[in-house]
Amino acid sequence: MRAVIQYTSWLVGVPLEILIIAALLRGAYRRYPLLLLYSITLFLTTVIEVSVNQAYFAGIHFAYSRATYYWVDEGIRQGLLFAVVLSFAYLGTDRLRSRTLVRAALIAGGITLAVASFLVHHQIEHISGAGRWRWMTLWVRDISFASAIVDLAVWALLLTYRSRDTQLLLLSGALGIQFTGDAIGESLRYLFRRLPLTPGDLIEIATSAAALWIWWQALRPVAVTPPAGAVIPPPRNGTRV
Repeated sequence: MRAVIQYTSWLVGVPLEILIIAALLRGAYRRYPLLLLYSITLFLTTVIEVSVNQAYFAGIHFAYSRATYYWVDEGIRQGLLFAVVLSFAYLGTDRLRSRTLVRAALIAGGITLAVASFLVHHQIEHISGAGRWRWMTLWVRDISFASAIVDLAVWALLLTYRSRDTQLLLLSGALGIQFTGDAIGESLRYLFRRLPLTPGDLIEIATSAAALWIWWQALRPVAVTPPAGAVIPPPRNGTRV
């Protein structure tokens, strides 16, 4: 049952990832270069995980386990997602008078937290002889929590502006939905850990798909239809239609 849910999430998520990349390449990537990098990475790591799972069920063995591929991909995704959140914070503080100080504090604090959490958990878990990837779980948890806090601050700041940046508001709001779903999903998965499929799995898949859909809606260009009777100005080069 868990495999069915996993493949369903890929069937929904992969097309949305492609649509987001296509929407960014139409021009939005200039403002959100890190979002483009994250979207491409998300798509490629998803393809890798699908291939690894297909090979596993087909009896093909790789040099590394499925857990290794998953946690390496997850570490890369979470690191880039944290960078995306910091880039949203950079854009969201554009109207602040003290934006230089705030941006420097956010970027420096974010990098320090990520590196410190990585070093601490990696060293402690290896000394204690814990599972090979347990330290990655703790590091991803810290990065996800920090991302959620920064994203919430950005979203609240954007709401205070009179002239709101709707696109950035939607992008950061979608991340908030994803982070909330991840937090609730992890809690429910722990409470019902003896079940083969928990409500947390369904919540994480639903919120992740919802976040991707909102990103696509926020990034895709909207065709503007001129009102009836509007006069279309002639071309500047003087040619006639």
